[in-house]
Amino acid sequence: MSNLKIVFFGTPDFSLDSLKYLHNSNHKLISVVTSADKKSGRGLKIKYSPVKNYCIQNKISLLQPENLKCIDFQNDLKNLKADLFVIVAFKFLPKKVWSIPKMGSINIHASLLPNLRGAAPINWSLIHGHNKTGLTSFFLDENIDTGDIILKTEVLISHSDNFESLYNKLKLMSGSFLSDTIEAIINKKKLLKQKNILKIDKAPKLNKENTRIKWNDTSINIYNHIRGLTPFPGAWTEIKENRKKLIIYKTEISDFEKDGIAGSLSIRNKSLFVNTSDRLLKINELKIEGKKIVLGIDFINSIQGKEIILY
Repeated sequence: MSNLKIVFFGTPDFSLDSLKYLHNSNHKLISVVTSADKKSGRGLKIKYSPVKNYCIQNKISLLQPENLKCIDFQNDLKNLKADLFVIVAFKFLPKKVWSIPKMGSINIHASLLPNLRGAAPINWSLIHGHNKTGLTSFFLDENIDTGDIILKTEVLISHSDNFESLYNKLKLMSGSFLSDTIEAIINKKKLLKQKNILKIDKAPKLNKENTRIKWNDTSINIYNHIRGLTPFPGAWTEIKENRKKLIIYKTEISDFEKDGIAGSLSIRNKSLFVNTSDRLLKINELKIEGKKIVLGIDFINSIQGKEIILY
């Protein structure tokens, strides 16, 4: 069996390269499942996902269930008689869904499993300071990101990478990686069981707490934290005096030893620095929430010599 009937599950931009591969491959893309439409913006207008837009443009059959446990939705999937479900950047599927196709359901995950299981592996690979990451394909089982591994591919992380650049590297690899994965399944490549490793880094969903900068940490940890959240969702802090929220986008580890308490700003050679637990961290780009991104030198001019502490 070399031409499979496939249903694809995906919603965000990261899913698109995999979807485009399937659409243009010799396999039969019989339908796509994507999340229900959401309202956004001031006018609360309906906004289609990147996957839905692609399906409309290319006249691909589309399913948008409000509830994955809905019996009618599950029956619709069964009636498609797919050989394989392919999941890329989609929510966790119940067993009654992923067990439908006779060949099973596979997921493309943006880390080298079992490391970085969870919702935000690209962000956390940078936050944890890893020097490499990659893509892993595996068969779904009853737990999150624990199924038998089909293939892995690695990519190096450079010191200058941020979330956006690493996201793009992995996204561009995903289509060809999915092609190799399906070929491996057809050829019945031996699967690799995931080992129960106690010391692995996790990749939990990003929230208000874990995106906040902790200035009493080391400069390298703060640097990694910021680049792992740049440009989205943004590592943030507050000005202690007025509680204004600042989002920090680009920093640089300096050779200067700290000269004040953690979070206090310092100006040297017309450049903006902030104290960490071990040295000064240079702030190159930042913004006050709701304002435009500015350079560090422009922020210096806006504070007019005031003593500022971030926390």
